[in-house]
Amino acid sequence: MKIKTVIIDDEPLAIDVIKNYCDTVDDIEVLNCFTNPVQAMGFINSNAVDLIFLDIEMPLLTGLEFIDTLKNRPQFIFTTAYPQFAINGFELEALDYLIKPISYIRFLKSVNKVTALSKNDMPAVVNPSVFNNSDRAEDPFLFVKAEHESIKIVIGEIKYIEGLKDYLKINLNNGKYVLTLSNFKNLMDKLPEKTFMRVHNSYIVNLNYINSVQRNRIVIDASRIPISESYKKLFFERIKI
Repeated sequence: MKIKTVIIDDEPLAIDVIKNYCDTVDDIEVLNCFTNPVQAMGFINSNAVDLIFLDIEMPLLTGLEFIDTLKNRPQFIFTTAYPQFAINGFELEALDYLIKPISYIRFLKSVNKVTALSKNDMPAVVNPSVFNNSDRAEDPFLFVKAEHESIKIVIGEIKYIEGLKDYLKINLNNGKYVLTLSNFKNLMDKLPEKTFMRVHNSYIVNLNYINSVQRNRIVIDASRIPISESYKKLFFERIKI
């Protein structure tokens, strides 16, 4: 019997990632996806749902508040960019807690917990003492929406990101690029802070690819990237100049 699943996240691209992962697992059937937790509440309360993939930081209701509203609570897995909520999640008896960007391998580990639980092979509650924020370390890639597909991008291959009106142009070290309909904040939340930095309203750079700094410009190969006044002080402190 398939695990009837609902995905709730206020970011459509985050939903796409989990939905694409779920589509590769025969045991999972995605019944519905919601960006609005209030709409999801009505669906879950009136349908047989076995599992919820649930974001925490959402408008109207947080994921933590949402779980408390359900009459018949299914198993649930939190998906979030904020590891500080982990203990709260486990106190609510979350089956697992995935840190964005979520790797396919980490996703499969959670799914294995669900399938094992359905066979009564494991307890429903994960001990929060085993939680660690290693997801980003084991997840060197992310998925971005481009036209009608989600494209996998290796994070270490990103040289810099440029804003083009409603799109972001992700420039890669092989000379190619990917255009995605997103914004800088959403993308920055998925990138490691140690290597990526915003240096202009229209640019994020990977510090590992900087060849040189020329006054108010960063040189990455043949590209000259401006450093705006609002980011200059922090940037120069970061690279110790």
